[in-house]
Amino acid sequence: MAERSFAKEVEHLKIPAGETFRGEGILAITKALLENGVGYVAGYQGSPISHLMDVLADAQDILNDMGVHFEASASEATAAATLAASVHYPIRGAVTFKSTVGTNVASDALANLASGGVTGGALVIVGEDYGEGSSIMQERSHAFAMKSQIWLLDPRPNLPSMVKAVGDGFALSEASNSPVMLQLRIKSCHLLGEFETKENIPPTMTVKDALENPKRDLARVVLPPASFLHEQEKVTKRLPAAIKYIRNHNLNENFGPEQGKIGIICQGGLYNSVIRALQRLGLANMYGDCDVPLHVLNVTYPLVDDDLLAFAKGKDSILVIEEGHPAYIEQNIRAILHKAGALCAVDGKGPFPEAGELTGTVLLDGISTYLHDAASDLMPPVARAPNAPPVLTMPELTATVPARPPSFCIGCPERPIFAATKLVEEELGPHHIASDIGCHLFSINAPFDIGATTMGYGLGPASASAFNDKTAGRRSISFLGDGGFWHNGLTSSIGNAVFNDNDGVIIIVDNYYSAATGGQDILSSRADNASKSTKHPIKKAVEGMGVKWVRQLDRTYDVGKMQSTLKEALETPETGPKVIIASSECMLNKQRREKPLLKKAVAEGKRTTRTRFGVDEDVCSGDHACIRLSGCPSLSLKTLDDPLRDDPVAHIDQNCVGCGNCGEVADAAVLCPSFYQADLIQSPSRLDRLLDKWRQRLITKLQKSRDAKRLVFSGEHS
Repeated sequence: MAERSFAKEVEHLKIPAGETFRGEGILAITKALLENGVGYVAGYQGSPISHLMDVLADAQDILNDMGVHFEASASEATAAATLAASVHYPIRGAVTFKSTVGTNVASDALANLASGGVTGGALVIVGEDYGEGSSIMQERSHAFAMKSQIWLLDPRPNLPSMVKAVGDGFALSEASNSPVMLQLRIKSCHLLGEFETKENIPPTMTVKDALENPKRDLARVVLPPASFLHEQEKVTKRLPAAIKYIRNHNLNENFGPEQGKIGIICQGGLYNSVIRALQRLGLANMYGDCDVPLHVLNVTYPLVDDDLLAFAKGKDSILVIEEGHPAYIEQNIRAILHKAGALCAVDGKGPFPEAGELTGTVLLDGISTYLHDAASDLMPPVARAPNAPPVLTMPELTATVPARPPSFCIGCPERPIFAATKLVEEELGPHHIASDIGCHLFSINAPFDIGATTMGYGLGPASASAFNDKTAGRRSISFLGDGGFWHNGLTSSIGNAVFNDNDGVIIIVDNYYSAATGGQDILSSRADNASKSTKHPIKKAVEGMGVKWVRQLDRTYDVGKMQSTLKEALETPETGPKVIIASSECMLNKQRREKPLLKKAVAEGKRTTRTRFGVDEDVCSGDHACIRLSGCPSLSLKTLDDPLRDDPVAHIDQNCVGCGNCGEVADAAVLCPSFYQADLIQSPSRLDRLLDKWRQRLITKLQKSRDAKRLVFSGEHS
């Protein structure tokens, strides 16, 4: 169950030629694939292209009607390997995944694909998750494109340019017999816009046609001596063919005046932000017309020497705006101009940070600095009102606004797993704990502060394998999620642990979905899926790999059970890997499924019950152990009006989803009696009303009895 359904939006994919398509960038890319005769699509979900996979899944019927094969792949490597269908056959294929982590996983398949080359167009759509909002290491796809000779497109962030880039990518791939990478930044994926549609084109050859008419070209198989020839072919044939196509079809664009003493070269994906900075400086308008010559690289690799030399002609200086480190494009441009003997000076990282995201503020400051030094006559005068308030700078903001690290969602079933781990460590002492990619990685932050390393998706136990020392007094603990387990962990982590008789404890966090990427179904999902095979237990797979000590827990909210099971795994005399499968459904997905049903039931006047938890302010001691061992966003502090109680008490707000974790960990920590459960009933039955009246009468009677006793007590001591 993906976090968002595109069932309604995918109907727009049927829009015929000549009409206006309006929608999100992800949907526009899907429409572009169909307009360009794609024959098959595969991929693995991950920000910011998770929704592309969701769109394709919801458009399954449309794809089938056109003879387009779609597959949600087991990993990025699996997806990239499917492009083998374009090696011998003139079939256009596309794969998609998050970069750079997805590119790293897919690197072997992509390198082999680039070596042998392709016959049909092969397009790799990578979601470039870079900058402050990223959840990965800060690297770029550019290095991989250069290494393997995969041409890299970075279109301007608007729907017409992005849609055009899909067609350009396929055509460029076929013209040069090389795979092409289409880079989409997070803003491009989710921006809204419109473009004029073309007719959807069924593939000229389907995978069914290829299967029934197999071909084989030994020259494209990556094996010596062919692989030695591939290296030469990349440079002597494919690269010149790519450069020729890029130049002849004007894939890169020029804006602004043709002549000027300075100019700006920028990546296509940064165009909107660059224009906005120029607009704020009075050098561009809202329509993109600018007073500075601008060369936009919709293809960032390879660069076209002739186009760059033509742009540099007659200019004293050029500013290269490039996001990320190293400055590959700046270095390449410097080499091109130097080799040609051009006298134009080049500035790049000088006015900009060496690394990091080029946000609007960073671009404005960098361009202002460059123009002040290279073309001060273009800089507008800076006027400031005499009574204008001071500008709040970033250092002041960081001192004022508290840090807000990412954390688990309300009711997340993974939180009690780490609460139990903390309680075990309190009893047995600290352990080396290896983390993994996924929601459970939030355990590295407060209040749990668990985890020393994270080395890759599904590699948590693998990263703990170096600590396989049976003479040590403690065992290592490692985590991985169900998504990472099926992606890579089954072999690289579990299989490796079995083969090497690793004595550590492995906890598989099973929340039924690939939850961190948007709630997509996986092999062990317990939901029915019309087009995929689900309900394959992780336990059977682990046992099939040879693990002898396996424990399955189907309710992670039972902190006491989690605690005792983990302690047993750490203390058992049995050797070999100890695997705990901690299973509870992702609360977000559960709420997405249950809330519409609840809303419908309420509208129909049916009896419904919602569970909520609360804290009795009179009983709460202010110990706050519940917060220290839970960290739930719905659990906070409340200051009382009582002058005799200075410490705030625990408080549960209305966002509570009734998971009960706060009460569980409080019980495990200090046996706190202040938590209570309340069931909110809508459209109550006659029995509910009678029980409510009985309870009210009983409560009233008990209150009167208590008050009477107080009066007697006060009289005796007056």
